[in-house]
Amino acid sequence: MFSLFRKKEILDKDSQQRIVACIKEAESKTSGEVRVFIEHNCQYMDAMQRAKEIFTNLAMEKTQARNAIIIYIAVTDRQFALFGDTAIYEKAGGAEFWKSAAAKLTGHLKKNNLTEGLCNCIHELGTALAIHFPYDPAIKKNELPDEIVFGK
Repeated sequence: MFSLFRKKEILDKDSQQRIVACIKEAESKTSGEVRVFIEHNCQYMDAMQRAKEIFTNLAMEKTQARNAIIIYIAVTDRQFALFGDTAIYEKAGGAEFWKSAAAKLTGHLKKNNLTEGLCNCIHELGTALAIHFPYDPAIKKNELPDEIVFGK
């Protein structure tokens, strides 16, 4: 059975490749992990609640150094959240760092510039990871996949 109605693709292939390249670049300098999860609608009123659920569903809390970060975007609902595991949340500077990173991403999203916003955010979060969790050959490289995860 087919549907006459198709959900609009959130990101074209070039944008997806660019974002994945940004993730790989950011992770090349750190033992930390960055994941991007994008869906049309947030299943909850609070995007942070959804980000935490996805973080757990993707087993991101199982990184050796507890230094994984998820960037959650609900494009139709115009919501997002940045969520970092315990170690990176604290070492990056606590709430102030995360508020600043969120404000910068908000600026891009208000201009409907999702790809550029995500790339800049990944770079900023990757820089924090590299400072506080530099590349360590003792830690299994790339504990989590780099591809973008798309929800419904």
